Amino acid sequence: MAKVVAKSFPMNGGEGVYSYTQNSSHQTTWTTNLQTLTFRLLTCKTLNPLVLHQFLSDILKFSTSDPFTIADFGCSTGPNTFLVVQNVVDAVKLKYQKCPSLSMHSPEFQVYFNDHIDNDFNTLFKSIPLEKQYFAASVPGSFYDRLFPKASLHFVHSSYALHWLSTLPSELLDKNSPAWNKGRITYANAPDEVVKAFKAQFAKDMSSFLNARAEEVVPGGLMGLLLIATPDDIPSPKSIFAGLFDLMGSCLMDMAKIHNLTPKEMEDLVEINGCFTIEDMAPLIHMASDAEKCSKHLRAGMEGVFKEHFGSEIMDELFDRLTRKIEESLILSEG
Repeated sequence: MAKVVAKSFPMNGGEGVYSYTQNSSHQTTWTTNLQTLTFRLLTCKTLNPLVLHQFLSDILKFSTSDPFTIADFGCSTGPNTFLVVQNVVDAVKLKYQKCPSLSMHSPEFQVYFNDHIDNDFNTLFKSIPLEKQYFAASVPGSFYDRLFPKASLHFVHSSYALHWLSTLPSELLDKNSPAWNKGRITYANAPDEVVKAFKAQFAKDMSSFLNARAEEVVPGGLMGLLLIATPDDIPSPKSIFAGLFDLMGSCLMDMAKIHNLTPKEMEDLVEINGCFTIEDMAPLIHMASDAEKCSKHLRAGMEGVFKEHFGSEIMDELFDRLTRKIEESLILSEG
């Protein structure tokens, strides 16, 4: 029986005014902060000794035909993915330079850029740095499935992508279910059953992601993940992101399959999975104070979902309304 492929809703492609390329400065800020964490993980002496020893042991096995492999899951159309990749390359090169037994054997680098099949890979590769220090290839497909051979990746990165669920929990659309999410586009101001349905789907998806990567990452390999999250002491439905989507829902009824986790929730899922340990976790806080800019960022990421339900004709009016509602709500000043 053929496998059913879920519909995908990639970020807005191209380089226009509402494209992801032109509206991802929030992610750039978060990515820049993540670079510091990633660089520290790859180069610092305080890294878990067992992990560091295994990581370097794998590097020592390299020959000229064995590249250091990096995969960015949810790469979209750039340019943030290129910043991350270059940071990892620089960190690994520095590790080689500081290790006498490795300094003369720096490997070549192979980078895989992953996103949905419908992602605008043409725009991605048109903007790839000419001076790149790695070989590049695209790997289309869902990161909730296996995408690479066993033990083939040395460093995995994903930022601002894992909050996207693989599918909308079916009970949200079932009128006979206590989790029927009538009149809402997310779980803000929804019954507890709705929140539980989102959490259960996120746990299932994260388990799939971790299990797939556990097969693909070399022993001692590393992952750097940047996720949208809410502090442990604040219920996810009360987060600023849930509030923004609630405003969007007041402009239009229907949509979204996103979950905004808490750090504790992620720690528990990693512990349950048992294939990885968390070496470091840090909050990265950044939110636009400009309603129009915020609306454009949401449009770059969410327009594909809305077009699927309502067509493209209403997009301008929808996001104009959203901009006004964000201004009137003062939600950005509360974040």
